[in-house]
Amino acid sequence: HTFVDLKSPFTLSNYLSFSSSKRRQPPSLFTVRASDSDFEAAVVAGKVPEAPPVPPTPASPAGTPVVPSLPIQRRPRRNRRSPALRSAFQETTLSPANFVYPLFIHEGEEDTPIGAMPGCYRLGWRHGLLEEVAKARDVGVNSVVLFPKIPDALKTPTGDEAYNEDGLVPRSIRLLKDKYPDLIIYTDVALDPYSSDGHDGIVREDGVIMNDETVHQLCKQAVAQARAGADVVSPSDMMDGRVGAMRVALDAEGFQHVSIMSYTAKYASSFYGPFREALDSNPRFGDKKTYQMNPANYREALTEMREDESEGADILLVKPGLPYLDIIRLLRDNSPLPIAAYQVSGEYSMIKAGGALKMIDEEKVMMESLLCLRRAGADIILTYFALQAARTLCGEKR
Repeated sequence: HTFVDLKSPFTLSNYLSFSSSKRRQPPSLFTVRASDSDFEAAVVAGKVPEAPPVPPTPASPAGTPVVPSLPIQRRPRRNRRSPALRSAFQETTLSPANFVYPLFIHEGEEDTPIGAMPGCYRLGWRHGLLEEVAKARDVGVNSVVLFPKIPDALKTPTGDEAYNEDGLVPRSIRLLKDKYPDLIIYTDVALDPYSSDGHDGIVREDGVIMNDETVHQLCKQAVAQARAGADVVSPSDMMDGRVGAMRVALDAEGFQHVSIMSYTAKYASSFYGPFREALDSNPRFGDKKTYQMNPANYREALTEMREDESEGADILLVKPGLPYLDIIRLLRDNSPLPIAAYQVSGEYSMIKAGGALKMIDEEKVMMESLLCLRRAGADIILTYFALQAARTLCGEKR
């Protein structure tokens, strides 16, 4: 029996004896004259083709003690012993589709660096914003959230600029939707960028943040954003009852399709400092502890979760992210709704600073931090690393 190659004959006996080290591929063009049963018969007769030998047992370093194998049935390391196995059994994945990219915008034409957030800018709304969104879309990030730097002259105690339909945010939404109709745009609903007091709500003479009056303003802000084309409005103010009131206001104006991502568990955290520098929105007095949650509290997040669910929230958000993994898991285990995590400015800047000082591997820590947020239960992550992390996932270096 022979194989007829265009170059030379290839016999069954040659096949049985050829060494893979000498010839690694069969002839590229040949006609088979022998059947499978012929080859099987040869093997049964003991004429087994050569193959690489069984590899030797790797040597242990000198001085390694000789001990009997431990009498254990379960060895979890077996499933970790190769990259292919680790990949096959990986429980949590990270994708650019999981990211929402926070973008700071301002009225100027130039992109202004933010000192406390290396690599972040206040983007000019006409050009820089469009260019940054284009970069993000190139690597699969198609969701953004907008945060405006409002001129001081437009800030008032009641934050009326928040619902100006020709204001910075509505204009930017319309511009983005005109250029990228399928872009998912999240917006921030709160008064602090627009307030002369720097608080998320209207401040009474005695320093009390007025709840219901603030909610009235927030509803008008959400409607203005929806009218401009926002896909998801995101109340970050932590006023009581604002989700339900906002749902009613949106529906009444025909925006039943617009989603609400509630900042369900927003803590009065010290990790927000760089963000407030970016927007120049620090409180002019006091703090935000009467409306944002106490970092010491855990069960309170369930109260906020149940209220937001009952009022019609579509997405529940935890802020900050990494220091509050337990809260992300708490909401994930107790709600069927999508969970969002906000990796805030302080988290971002710490990783950037550690990387710049060569104290940590910035890229590895960045990716691990995002993976941990996903593992804890976050479906989406608001992160200033969105573009950088997506490029890493896509294998790009630029």
